[in-house]
Amino acid sequence: MGWDKQEINIVLPAASSGQRLDRFLTESAIAGGEKSRSFWQKLLKQGAVRLRPAKLAQEIVPKANYLLSEGDEICLALPEPEVLQAAAENIPLDILFEDADLLVVNKPRGMVVHPAAGNWQGTLVNALLAHCRDLSGINGVLRPGIVHRLDKDTTGLIIVAKSDLAHQRLAEGWHKGAVNRWYLALLHGSMAEPGGTIDAPLGRSPKDRKKMAVIPEGRRAVTHYQVLERLGQFTYVCCKLETGRTHQIRVHMKYLGYPLVGDKLYGPRNTPDVGMLLHSARLKFTHPISGELIELEAPLPADFADFLAEQRKNVKK
Repeated sequence: MGWDKQEINIVLPAASSGQRLDRFLTESAIAGGEKSRSFWQKLLKQGAVRLRPAKLAQEIVPKANYLLSEGDEICLALPEPEVLQAAAENIPLDILFEDADLLVVNKPRGMVVHPAAGNWQGTLVNALLAHCRDLSGINGVLRPGIVHRLDKDTTGLIIVAKSDLAHQRLAEGWHKGAVNRWYLALLHGSMAEPGGTIDAPLGRSPKDRKKMAVIPEGRRAVTHYQVLERLGQFTYVCCKLETGRTHQIRVHMKYLGYPLVGDKLYGPRNTPDVGMLLHSARLKFTHPISGELIELEAPLPADFADFLAEQRKNVKK
């Protein structure tokens, strides 16, 4: 079986070594992290996933429990995308960049990225479908164009693919750290150190499946952080993601003892009711089609900026 140019090829980075193939695919950005393990296991049984081991010259049809190695090359033959069925809604969008292949949106607080149980309307996808019909169909009928996600209460920059080729290349680059992302966050507590790196694996909490936690058997997660300001009982930081796990910044900051202000899931009970103060502020990546270097910044939302200003006044008193 040859390697078709229309299929998706991924060369595995070192961080994936030792991981089961079906688990890697389940959490892969190729499908937005939204395809179930049973979905991938079915494709594996059908021979739709092939692999060229780094140490072998010929490709193989791997089993679900195949343990990955650095340099392995995976070839995916994803099923044809379904016709988009999420409803288009005329919701204003703050678009910072757009061309024929992708767009970058400054997402407001409170907007869910894609339709799901409890949030079938008013999502970013609903708004995108009213803005343009030519979204990548790789993620199916409810997540067209979605390469990565932001939590409902996280604000800021999010990339959306309009063409399948752009989506495939962005997803492949995601694994290689080709998309640089910086976040601004306000934390509880006064952080003594000027910054550092958190390298702590994340997975589902064994105590609460709705939460993520630092656990030994979790996936590698790395967050670099730098203190921007100390504001009495709060610390204003910039975080740069090396990996992109679910709730990564929120869990890593809590792990250090400095949970995010406004985080109702991981923060203290008395956290201010101001919305979660986490903002996707800056993106830097190479355009997947044109090769152009794209650098974008989104200003802090008004509620975040106002709360910061209030704390600065309190510190000066």
